[in-house]
Amino acid sequence: MGVLVRIRGWLECDDQQLAQVREIVEADDADRTYSGGWAFPPRQYNFTNWVFFGAEMRAQSVDWFLERLRRVARIPASDDDGDLITGLFFVSHEVDGMSEWQVRDSTVVFQAAGQEYQFLDE
Repeated sequence: MGVLVRIRGWLECDDQQLAQVREIVEADDADRTYSGGWAFPPRQYNFTNWVFFGAEMRAQSVDWFLERLRRVARIPASDDDGDLITGLFFVSHEVDGMSEWQVRDSTVVFQAAGQEYQFLDE
């Protein structure tokens, strides 16, 4: 069956950035196995928009997801505040353990997940 990786997390963005995130996500073939892991709340409220992702995938598909996430991270600020898209994802690899992917400063930053998050893999 192969090695499985569980990815779950969210992005925070403004209205204009949300539209661009949606374009990137929807550009994938709808039949692609893991494209359905993206979730856009049907009603956003207040000032921050949210986009969620959750899927358990084969390890060879992680690069597909990471490429999408890097494209999203590069979406520029859309107003004078200069706010970029931010987000946090926990990535649990059956062999390599858990890591944390932070979306910030127009990139994806990787680090080991802290012990306080290990309960997610139990």
